Amino acid sequence: MSVPVVETRGLGRRFAGLTALQAVDLRVQAGEAVAVFGPNGAGKSTLLRLLATLLRPTAGEVRLFGQGLSDGGARARRRIGFLSHQSFLYPDLSPTENLEFYARMFRVPAAAARVRELIVRVGLTGWAYRPVRTLSRGLEQRCGLARALVHRPDLLLLDEPFTGLDVDAAAMLGDILHELHAGGTTVLMTTHDIARGVALCQRAIVLVRGHLVWSGDLAGLAPDTVERLYLQHAHRAAA
Repeated sequence: MSVPVVETRGLGRRFAGLTALQAVDLRVQAGEAVAVFGPNGAGKSTLLRLLATLLRPTAGEVRLFGQGLSDGGARARRRIGFLSHQSFLYPDLSPTENLEFYARMFRVPAAAARVRELIVRVGLTGWAYRPVRTLSRGLEQRCGLARALVHRPDLLLLDEPFTGLDVDAAAMLGDILHELHAGGTTVLMTTHDIARGVALCQRAIVLVRGHLVWSGDLAGLAPDTVERLYLQHAHRAAA
């Protein structure tokens, strides 16, 4: 079997005595699209921040692209795209200026062309030169997505990426995720929308109170079946 893109062993994280994640064992192979389901406070965002190398574990380990964070974290970071509730955009810069800055950071070849391509792809043409602070939440989310994609990451981590998007923007994001998956990008996506997770991902995991309580393939499963499985395992784990 090939080296997994993501592997965690006994992964845990505590904040000031509060356990956010505990003993999570996870393997994600190259090209997989995995949905992360769970109630609020389950540890979903913490998991993604650990995988994005923005947090360090307090227990266990993370291996990305076959290497631990102590010896390969910097290299792995250049291969990761991360979209979270925080956009990581500079509010006084325009979408174009933000993307140009990140393209330079990641040494993206033909950076100007890549930025223009993404501005069009995420539907920001009319707002390309306006300060980000003047954009709506949905438009800022579009720009944040473009930022996460500018360097063509091998691993894309998405924390509730559909939040704040209107119907057209949500459809656009769904199309982009299908294209990325078809192109071999590995995707982990947290979402409360089980139907959307089933439509976009091959596999799902369920987190409850920091524990991974279920993992399974989604092929052939209807959203209502997955929702019943999710509720069954979530209620059992929370009891």
